[in-house]
Amino acid sequence: MTPPHDFPPPTFPPPDDRARRPDFPPRRDLPRPAGGAHRPRHHSTATEVCRRLAGRLSDDVLSVVQSQVFAGELEIARSSLLLNLQYEGVAITAEEADLIRVLLDDPLDAELAEVPVLAAPPAPAYRFSATAPADAPDPAGADQAIAVEAARLGGRRVRRAWREPITPNPAAVNPATWVYLVQVLPGADELRAHSAISAQLWVRRQEKWPVEVLVEGAPLPPYQAAAATAAHQVWAA
Repeated sequence: MTPPHDFPPPTFPPPDDRARRPDFPPRRDLPRPAGGAHRPRHHSTATEVCRRLAGRLSDDVLSVVQSQVFAGELEIARSSLLLNLQYEGVAITAEEADLIRVLLDDPLDAELAEVPVLAAPPAPAYRFSATAPADAPDPAGADQAIAVEAARLGGRRVRRAWREPITPNPAAVNPATWVYLVQVLPGADELRAHSAISAQLWVRRQEKWPVEVLVEGAPLPPYQAAAATAAHQVWAA
């Protein structure tokens, strides 16, 4: 049986898709409160959940969950998240569980209740550096694609770090790779930025390197803080 987290390359809506066009008629099968109020709330919550789980849940799972929420597929996103938390054996804190409940139709969802609870987030299972081994992929093309898209979205800064698992550590489920940190202003739609930048990275470079969208001045979880400390600046506004 195919593992639940063995996703194909993530798909993202093209620039003229309804998810990128506020003037496009809303999907009839997705209820929309007046003013579309549910979209920003779910966007910010999904971004925060995935940010906290970065480095603990598979990169592909987190990317797919965010793209599904952005596309309005909340039910699929919820199922993907809960199924893979259980499949990968990832425990969450009580605060993280509360955030996930915001995304659920039923706050007492039985699948969420089966996810183990931690007293505090674990230390990152990875180390970060500004440089990579000689045989690492050349990030120059991705640097340019991400910087252009970040500028178009009103981003403030793009940084890049090389991530390696700390071995031996069974919690390090993701391979060594480049990680991008994109800083945006407070109030920006972080999920929209993540989806747009990840889409450009895939379309232009056929890469699925993780993209972390961070709000300027906001406190960072340990994983993103470690990456930001070591990262090399690629672009700044």
